[in-house]
Amino acid sequence: MAETFIYRQVDGCSIEGVLHRSSRTHAPLLVFIHGGGLVWGTKDDLHKEQITRYTEAGFHVFSVDYRLAPETKLPAIREDIESLIKWIKTEASSEFDFDSERVAVVGNSAGGYLALLSGTFEVKPDAVVSFYGYGQVTGDWYKKPSPHFTAMPAVPEVLAKQLVQPAPISAAPIQRRYAIYLYCRQSGSWLDWVAGPKLAKDEAALKAFAPVELADAAYPATLLIHGDADEDVPYEESVAMKEKLDAAGIFNELLTIQQGKHNFDANMDDPDAIHAVEQTIRFLKEQFKFDNN
Repeated sequence: MAETFIYRQVDGCSIEGVLHRSSRTHAPLLVFIHGGGLVWGTKDDLHKEQITRYTEAGFHVFSVDYRLAPETKLPAIREDIESLIKWIKTEASSEFDFDSERVAVVGNSAGGYLALLSGTFEVKPDAVVSFYGYGQVTGDWYKKPSPHFTAMPAVPEVLAKQLVQPAPISAAPIQRRYAIYLYCRQSGSWLDWVAGPKLAKDEAALKAFAPVELADAAYPATLLIHGDADEDVPYEESVAMKEKLDAAGIFNELLTIQQGKHNFDANMDDPDAIHAVEQTIRFLKEQFKFDNN
């Protein structure tokens, strides 16, 4: 039975996570951060088959919300994830039983970015897994119109603005928010909407939000998973992150999904999706030195 916990209350938002328990006593914890371009998504977005595979492998799974852009800007989104990791590492074990010394943060797309960013915090997880995440927010692929998205029906700015809420929100389904992201990618304005126009123009300040710039010798062991035909987040983002971690002497692996598209793991009938989840389990078991026997 899934249980919901509030990990942060701010700006009128009660920010939640949902816990899916393993049968294992004092299990390692897998914290899942959803994608959605930082614009949409909910704690319920993690595929049920993935939850089953992780819990049967001996992990508790805690899938979380965070405040969304553009109502909330990037610095405050980072604060939510920082607060989450601090709560997990220092307080949450008093609310539910898990091994606070074996905490992995796993995310996909924008959630993969936030997972990678969590490795740069003062209080950090013990391992990171990024499914087609990115290490910085200033690449041309985000700052210029995307050929992939401009080939889709155009979203007018007025429609995107109509979908923005008057107060901060911490969960929104794709059906209500995808037009915002589509407009941003078609116009090359994602960073303005997510960071705010002032921060978006300050490349020096944006380095504080770039794990590919910040990763150092204290960074956690990391698994990077990315399709080399990703039409949204360039595969090169994970390649660059691997190069940074190699240079810092951090144990890491890059699993390349041949001809893999963005969000390939949404189809858990796809052998590549199954393989990616199995490799995540294998990687975390090796890092945390446990099995289910």
